Amino acid sequence: MPSSMDGRLSDVFGAPVVDLYVMVASPDTSTALIRALELRSFLALAEEQVARVRNGVHRAMDPRRDMDELSASDLHMDAQWLEAALEARDGYLTALDRLLRTMPPPSERARPVRLAHPAVSTTLPLAAPAPQRAGAARAHRS
Repeated sequence: MPSSMDGRLSDVFGAPVVDLYVMVASPDTSTALIRALELRSFLALAEEQVARVRNGVHRAMDPRRDMDELSASDLHMDAQWLEAALEARDGYLTALDRLLRTMPPPSERARPVRLAHPAVSTTLPLAAPAPQRAGAARAHRS
């Protein structure tokens, strides 16, 4: 199912969303791409919920419907559901936007990270041998 951020994800990662999901199967996939697609999946679900509630309210409020079928209780429940779905959507949009804004530019993402490994030039002193009974369990005295 599509999400409102699909175009931006395609722009940032340089491939259509469908291809990005295929790329995640690769063992060298970036953590940023994995997280972005996880957030995108949650966003798409929240947006589907918003659309479902909106469509249900539209059906309930259709002017051709009998007014005796209207239920304030049902509409109140729909309003609560819509509020929850919109809050979830806003949260996922914010998190995904923050992730995409903090990512390094594509030119920097392609370079492998090299860690400096300092050479150890000292040797450890020889350890004294352990006493013969070291680590042996003590006998219980009565």
